[in-house]
Amino acid sequence: MRMTRSWAVWLWLLSPVAAWAEDVPEVQPVDEERRPLDDAWRSLLRLDVTTLALLPRAGVGMDAGFVQVEPTLVFERGEEFGLNLGAPVRLRLWGGGEGAGPVRREDWDSLSDFGQVVRGLKLGSDSAPLAVWFGALEDYSLLSAHLVRRYSNRLNPDYHPAGGLLTGTLGPLYTEAFVSDVLGARLMGAEFSLDVEHVLFGPPREHARYTLALSAVHDWGRAGGRAPSLTLAHLDAMAVVVVRPTYEVHLSAGWGGQPGEGDSWGAVVGVGADAMSPTLRMRLRLEVRRQHGGFRQGAFGPDYELARFQVAGPASVPLAEASFPEGASAYGEVILNWDAVRLSGMRQRHLFLSLGVEAFSWGRVDVDGRVEVQLFHRNLTVGVGGLATAMAQPGARYVVSGEARWRFLGGNLYALGQGGTLLFPTPEMTLRPGAFAAVGLGVDNAR
Repeated sequence: MRMTRSWAVWLWLLSPVAAWAEDVPEVQPVDEERRPLDDAWRSLLRLDVTTLALLPRAGVGMDAGFVQVEPTLVFERGEEFGLNLGAPVRLRLWGGGEGAGPVRREDWDSLSDFGQVVRGLKLGSDSAPLAVWFGALEDYSLLSAHLVRRYSNRLNPDYHPAGGLLTGTLGPLYTEAFVSDVLGARLMGAEFSLDVEHVLFGPPREHARYTLALSAVHDWGRAGGRAPSLTLAHLDAMAVVVVRPTYEVHLSAGWGGQPGEGDSWGAVVGVGADAMSPTLRMRLRLEVRRQHGGFRQGAFGPDYELARFQVAGPASVPLAEASFPEGASAYGEVILNWDAVRLSGMRQRHLFLSLGVEAFSWGRVDVDGRVEVQLFHRNLTVGVGGLATAMAQPGARYVVSGEARWRFLGGNLYALGQGGTLLFPTPEMTLRPGAFAAVGLGVDNAR
């Protein structure tokens, strides 16, 4: 069955390219009868100029103000090729302390930071036997998502790596591998999925309907700030029980643990549904989980780039050294893309919703999500996102952000506003709270 695999690849192949234009035009070919639409080149040129303020909270740190200049250059051709280049350059206006230079030093003080110039580079598609992608990871999940779930490699405000993804198919074996930082020794992992029906009875009419998968992830902890290393592994089985032209339903079960720690394990059972049409793409997941000996599913999750320094909750230690309480949890996830006209691969959609919630038997609740809407003939785009970790526990962690973009004068010129909270890791393995606010103008050729 291709829909489950296609949806997983859609998430990593298109979602990480979230910085690509909200409404890049569907460029029509000169001669549609002789040249299919997928062969058309699409492009975007964009420049944002904003005043940016980084502000401490609770009297920690130091105020700083910048002019932020952010150029963007995008080229895409069908599903096989896409290139997105650009990075924010922050020129100091005031603050920063003695010895602060004209450019914010923390944005370019390591080799990994230069990866931010490549926002997205894709070669190949879901239908290709081999595909690669480089760029920023946003809400990335590794296939079954029982180790890497909704992970972002840019949550640390002072660390801007480019990740890398590879998928490949060879007979009954499907593989997805990733690194969170192609220029540094950080998070890396892979999942190998075996089509059981293909092995037993030959190539099936519907691929990947019954699969066994093995995944492993290791964090070297040597880039983006030193932190303890961590290795986890997971075994999964999945069966697609309902198949229809526009949707499918599957059941899954799995078991995982920490190699070398025999008493650290976890189990999971769940049900999921994927729906797809020209105007709608939706993913639903519901799972029941069991944690034991410090292991938890989704450990490399939306909070990981902060938790690797200091976990949320009462313990002020890195995640690799924290003892996660034993118990059970219920996890639910919904990802919804909807457009009244037709979904475009470059974020042309009237509504995007992504929400993950996990409630634990001992009282903790984790929530992360984002919602974006396009209104008034797509002239107004509003997005709000947030992360709440260890809710209802001492030491709960909250990170929120929002953005609004209003187009005027024919749509090529727009006003931009951004704001939210930040957490900056320190050399002492703690987190310094802060906030940011930015307003400015931008121009592009999207219309």
